[in-house]
Amino acid sequence: MGRRFGPYGGAYVPETLVPALEELDRAWQSSRHDRAFRTELDRMSRTLGGRPTPLYFARNLTRRAGGAEIWLKREDLVHGGAHKFNNALGQGLLARRMGKPRLIAETGAGQHGVATAMIGAALGLETEVYMGEVDMERQRPNVDRMRLLGAKVHPVRTGSRTLKDAINAALRDWIANVRTTHYLLGSAVGPHPFPSLVADFQGVIGREIRRQSVRSFGRLPDLAVACVGGGSNAIGTFHPLLHTKVAFLGVEAGGSRSGGVGAASLSRGKPGILHGSFSYVLQDRDGQVADTESISAGLDYPGVGPEHAWLHDRGRARYIAVRDRDALRAFHWLAEEEGILPALEPSHAIFAAVGEARTRPSSDRIVVTLSGRGDKDLGVVLGASG
Repeated sequence: MGRRFGPYGGAYVPETLVPALEELDRAWQSSRHDRAFRTELDRMSRTLGGRPTPLYFARNLTRRAGGAEIWLKREDLVHGGAHKFNNALGQGLLARRMGKPRLIAETGAGQHGVATAMIGAALGLETEVYMGEVDMERQRPNVDRMRLLGAKVHPVRTGSRTLKDAINAALRDWIANVRTTHYLLGSAVGPHPFPSLVADFQGVIGREIRRQSVRSFGRLPDLAVACVGGGSNAIGTFHPLLHTKVAFLGVEAGGSRSGGVGAASLSRGKPGILHGSFSYVLQDRDGQVADTESISAGLDYPGVGPEHAWLHDRGRARYIAVRDRDALRAFHWLAEEEGILPALEPSHAIFAAVGEARTRPSSDRIVVTLSGRGDKDLGVVLGASG
């Protein structure tokens, strides 16, 4: 089993997980053609999530760039403050469809954990979240939110104590409790069918961009920009537009160290297997998974979704890395010039979009997916600015 994107993807997992992945694939495939499921997904997206999110013309950011118009897809306005709601809702409904009473999840920046906790509460499912100790410290408000929403948060004290290690812990839990538990994986990574079903649920972003851009400026954008860690908000932006002439730019975390790898798997990694999937992975000289570093917890991951790897190799999307200091600059630009506090993750994309706009004519249109809001990052930003 295991859908592939060119050579990438697959399902490199213990035998104990194969039946669960096959069950999930069947449930997802049947849900795609089930009007009742899709109606419930749409209803809760609107009434709980607050969709559709608006497309916003960033007039002052456009003026700063002095070139193409910059528009923001406001995923920061979804309930919970990030795009993570879209996938958590879809998978939560699948868990209920499969009769699984328990959800587990990993989280880095905490937004996926919050989204899973919200959906668990709304659907009456027991919820437990694994989070690295380092991330718990720098994303404390989201830890508090998860607990207030009724989720149990497990600190992960192994390895680098970040997102990679949280995924490892969640996978161990799933192997031990596979009959009663659904692992609500938060990004477009991992074994099949996760990359494809996450792209399906996150594709609401790109589908809305298609409709809204035509209404807002009469055509599709020339360029769509999104930050890339595992890559869920980016694949949700890109996937519904793949068969159009829209160009794509994925923006990875370049970290703080000159010459360091940061967390830029496509820019600085090479193909390998991580968390059950074959894709680009940051590796050391011995082929072991390398340590990463980024000011943004949500991008601090040494791999990337297999569909992004395929888009990279085909040249259908470009991927670049933006350093911590430049993401911080973009955070302040958007805060002080547009009145919007962005999360540090999409701040990387904002910086890249301004650079792109400067090289393009004013007739071009750039849409940036603002995948989360910055409330969770205030401590980090203020610490870095102090």
